[in-house]
Amino acid sequence: MFEGLVKLRRPAAPTTVPAPAPDAPRVYLQTFGCQMNVADSDLIAAELLRAGFARTEDLDAADVALVNTCAVREQAEEKVARRLEELAAWRRQQPGRVVGVTGCMAEHLRDELLAIAPGVDLVCGPDSYRRIADLVQQARTEDARGPLFDLHLDKRETYEGLDVSPGGDGVSGFLTIQRGCDKFCTFCIVPYTRGRERGTPPREVLRAARAFAEAGYREVTLLGQTVNSYRWQDVRFSDLLRAVAAVPGLERIRFTSPYPIDFSADLIEVIASEPKVQKHVHLPLQSGSDSVLTRMRRGYGYAEFVGIVHALRAGDSDIAITTDIITGFSGETEAEHRATLRALEECAFDGAFTFKYSERDGAKAARDLPDDVPEVVKQRRLDEVIAIVRRLQLAKNEAYVGRTVELLVTGQAKRGGQLAGRTGTFKQAVFADPTGTTRAGDLVRVRITGTTSATLRAELVR
Repeated sequence: MFEGLVKLRRPAAPTTVPAPAPDAPRVYLQTFGCQMNVADSDLIAAELLRAGFARTEDLDAADVALVNTCAVREQAEEKVARRLEELAAWRRQQPGRVVGVTGCMAEHLRDELLAIAPGVDLVCGPDSYRRIADLVQQARTEDARGPLFDLHLDKRETYEGLDVSPGGDGVSGFLTIQRGCDKFCTFCIVPYTRGRERGTPPREVLRAARAFAEAGYREVTLLGQTVNSYRWQDVRFSDLLRAVAAVPGLERIRFTSPYPIDFSADLIEVIASEPKVQKHVHLPLQSGSDSVLTRMRRGYGYAEFVGIVHALRAGDSDIAITTDIITGFSGETEAEHRATLRALEECAFDGAFTFKYSERDGAKAARDLPDDVPEVVKQRRLDEVIAIVRRLQLAKNEAYVGRTVELLVTGQAKRGGQLAGRTGTFKQAVFADPTGTTRAGDLVRVRITGTTSATLRAELVR
């Protein structure tokens, strides 16, 4: 019955936002963090546009500068702190300018933020975006006294009924279907900054997916901190994937990031059998050592994880699997580190995001486990992980040479006058089009002619 929702409900018209007035206050919005932060920035932009603000990419032309932040890793917070120092200087150059901080860092560092960035006028967390336009307007009033705070965590907020302002490349859109997290890994503060898991109703997900399709997007990525744990009454994540794949106009469906213990046989079957669901899964491992995984409180052992990898490849041998790895977690021994190196080789990942462990204030590990691996050891272990990842990634890419694959064109490549696109397995490729007729959003067939560890080189197949 659920799958019939796609056919029975009339497609919703995309929300129209009036063009801003010539004298509308201009907002510069910068995003730090993951795809969920990008999606939240698009939501913030839409709310501001509806309230009569204009968006600008030129900081010097802006009246308001907002920084949407991530607090998952210490390095991200350090980058935000440096940016806020620069914006404080920008603010002083002209009376009336406003600087605001939104997102997870605002929630996480509510007490320390003003010491880090004394020039901030507005601080609001990830559950404040319905009120963002009013908060910005209030901060711009002449009688505003000191910074405004709006950091209330709303256990029910999913932003149902709100549309994002289409951003990015106009080809691929991010659609948040779940907020918060219930896993409480010891190294992570997401449950404390974004609250507990709550899913967006399926009707709302489908409405937003149709809006993306009608705006010309060819691909959507469903987002959640543990996206495959999504559940709405009797609707499973696998059901939702099939329904979104049936939305006319959308050609590719992706999702990130799933949590290993919430992978199910029905989800693996959907990935293998539904043509529009792309054959790429980002599956965070974090460590190949069972003892480290226990200290991280991940809820699975390595054997269980590798079983999921084998099941995914049994469903489709060409599937690409990428992962996350943390080196130097509390108490990590050389033997535990070598277990991670062996896991990388056995799983033969297509790529990985790799990080040195850094304590996050408020996380259980920061309270209960010592950060006792020396920095030089963390870095050496990280270098060893990266070397294996790059070798495996290059080998995976080399296996594509000579093959003909379909690319979704995303736009101009960074250099060389070429076009860029992605395979269904999320590999980046560049190619030339001598005719000049290929456009962003086109699906084209290309032959892979060469590769680096990061990018495939291709030629059009006519």
